Amino acid sequence: MSNYFIFGVGFLAQGLFAARLIVQWIQSENAKKSLSPTIFWQLSILAAWLLFVYGVLRDDFAIILGQVITYFIYIRNLQLKGNWKELPLISRIVCLISPLFAFGYMAVNFESKLHLLFYNQDIPLWLLVWGSMGQIIFTFRFIYQWIYSEKKGESVLPLGFWLISLIGAMMILSYAVYRKDPVLLMGQGLGAVIYARNIHLIRKSKA
Repeated sequence: MSNYFIFGVGFLAQGLFAARLIVQWIQSENAKKSLSPTIFWQLSILAAWLLFVYGVLRDDFAIILGQVITYFIYIRNLQLKGNWKELPLISRIVCLISPLFAFGYMAVNFESKLHLLFYNQDIPLWLLVWGSMGQIIFTFRFIYQWIYSEKKGESVLPLGFWLISLIGAMMILSYAVYRKDPVLLMGQGLGAVIYARNIHLIRKSKA
């Protein structure tokens, strides 16, 4: 498959991830506090789906790992905000069944694909472990956010979410440098700046 197509999918996914952060950042700057806007979660769902496809096309387990759990957390946040049912029925159906198709694809010749993912000649084992750790930390931010929001009964992006995001982003950035992956570099470079800014906004509002 053409590298132009593969990187095109990746850049589109990261562009949507960047767009969600920019929108969240602008709305938070206007409100002088960190917000959790509906469009943030809507763009997250679409971007996660595309980045999962990109990870499969790149045979990169570290990328795939980060998209599996967070996809459903994005949907749950829309439910907490009361906006999930506002989406067209066909959109909700596609959102819910798409992961089934993705898992079905991975299930076909699973052992050979698992071997390819974990023993990719382009990715040394130590680098795969480091990148996977970064993705696990990056994924944990949404697990933390989900638990926090469930306790609050509303969708919230707390301070801990942004702190974990910044740590994970720096790890993935270093992974992307070694991997020479422009898609991850673009996404995490911008993200790290916005994560740091949200940390500042929250601390400032509390002060």
